[in-house]
Amino acid sequence: MALEEIIRVKFRGRGKSYSFAANGITARPGDKLVVETSKGMELGECVEGNTTVEDSAVVAPLRPVLRAATADDLRVEEINRGREKEAFGICQEKIKEHGLEMKLVDVECSFEGNKILFFFTADGRVDFRELVKDLAGVFRTRIELRQIGVRDEAKMLGGLGICGRPFCCHQFLDEFQPVSTKMAKTQSMSLNPVKISGTCGRLMCCLRYEQEAYEDLVKHVPKNGAFVQTEDGYGNVTLVNLLRQSVKVKLDGTGDPVFHTYGVDEIAEIPGGRPPEGEPLPDILSTRPRPKKKEEELPPEDPWAMPAMVPEFPAAEEAPAPEAPARSRRRHRSKSKSGGQAAAAHAEKGEKAEKGEKTEKSARSGGEGNKPQRKNPPRPVLQGPNAPGGGHPTGKKNNNRHRRNGKPRPRPEGESKPGKADS
Repeated sequence: MALEEIIRVKFRGRGKSYSFAANGITARPGDKLVVETSKGMELGECVEGNTTVEDSAVVAPLRPVLRAATADDLRVEEINRGREKEAFGICQEKIKEHGLEMKLVDVECSFEGNKILFFFTADGRVDFRELVKDLAGVFRTRIELRQIGVRDEAKMLGGLGICGRPFCCHQFLDEFQPVSTKMAKTQSMSLNPVKISGTCGRLMCCLRYEQEAYEDLVKHVPKNGAFVQTEDGYGNVTLVNLLRQSVKVKLDGTGDPVFHTYGVDEIAEIPGGRPPEGEPLPDILSTRPRPKKKEEELPPEDPWAMPAMVPEFPAAEEAPAPEAPARSRRRHRSKSKSGGQAAAAHAEKGEKAEKGEKTEKSARSGGEGNKPQRKNPPRPVLQGPNAPGGGHPTGKKNNNRHRRNGKPRPRPEGESKPGKADS
């Protein structure tokens, strides 16, 4: 089987790349190359260097790489880009003059400068014969108008999708593949056209990326509403989670509905659905071998893990708590006693303790009702208008005894002021 050395080239930085024979030229990704195409010579960018493949993997005819781009080739390419901008503005003016319902998307000038290609979109067929004649009279070269779809428009212009990345069609997709609403339904996505459509207004191309994986997951999970057997009884599936391979089951019962979540391996779907009343419910779960639960394995130690910022010290042995100092039982002596009187009183108490008599403290606590008795009787309160201090026990004059809430209390008529004799 023959082998071919090829170089992959992309034009204008767009998604699709093409294979060309290396023709003894070594190229690296990013190099500018002049290649031979069906439209003539074109300048492209290498996206994959020299690679050896089989003949069956190459689309015939395989055209060669002519040379690596020189300074003159790059200058010609720059001139062509300027001509494209000028042609775009002139074509838009001519479209308005002819009143054509078309939208100009892009303009391409061939590398050799012998043809200008205009791309446009339109809702229906457009008669642009007069437009072509006007453009040919302006540019004095071959003019070609080509109608494209909205997907090709997004591929040419580029942009960012709802995922925040460049359009797949502009970045790497070689060709558009069919996408249907069934794919969105299989992947449990919202069927709202706004949420599953791209910028071009068509269904997103990325819906096809995971379709095969979802189709394989659907085979192992019962459908929504299926009659299943669980460890807790029989019930119907109310919610399916394909990615987690779990279902929510509404168990049969006479009371309030009971919902439980089970893994796919913990339930068994009853073939044919719920049997008619009177027939026994089949027991399928007991006959099926139960899957072995995976033992939780501790993750291996990561050699690149960051060390702990706070060092761990060994726990210190707890030291015994210090003993509380003994409370002094010495009683405060009266300041009025002198040193000799205090010593005599202390000796007298010691003699009473030896004879078994109660001390003054025990006599206080051992009284009637265990209430401490007052050493001195309460001081009598002198009452009457002629008492010193107006009848106050401390002898202080109370000027507010006839006031209530800051106001003097009214006296009845005929009553004289206390403390003074009637004149």
